Amino acid sequence: MNIQDYLNQADRFAANAGCRITEVDEQHAVAEMTVTAEHLNGGHVCQGGALFTLADLAIAALMNVSGQLTFGIANSIMYVSSAKEGDVLRAEAVHVANHHKVPSVEVRVTNHAGNIICHVTGMGYRKAAPIA
Repeated sequence: MNIQDYLNQADRFAANAGCRITEVDEQHAVAEMTVTAEHLNGGHVCQGGALFTLADLAIAALMNVSGQLTFGIANSIMYVSSAKEGDVLRAEAVHVANHHKVPSVEVRVTNHAGNIICHVTGMGYRKAAPIA
């Protein structure tokens, strides 16, 4: 099973949040989510944790595409603008450094108009074990 199918089935938290991997290869990974009423916070915009979950799924796909189990060890998120109900969000992850033990990735989350919603950086740790 490829990493896209595996994570879309195995990452139940992301799936329950409405996130899905739509593209993944050795160079980049894309996860998408449509903002629904369930994603909204008290200010009536998409809750930051939902945005982080979307970005984290893209990070996981890219870091694990080789099949070697990689866990996140550090992440940072910078919110740039708000996402609203109905927005279709796209999180694209690319390598900063694809180190054999400690890879780092950056993610841009944009809405359907191409406006940046948030920027996320992530660092992982590759274990000496297969992902599945």
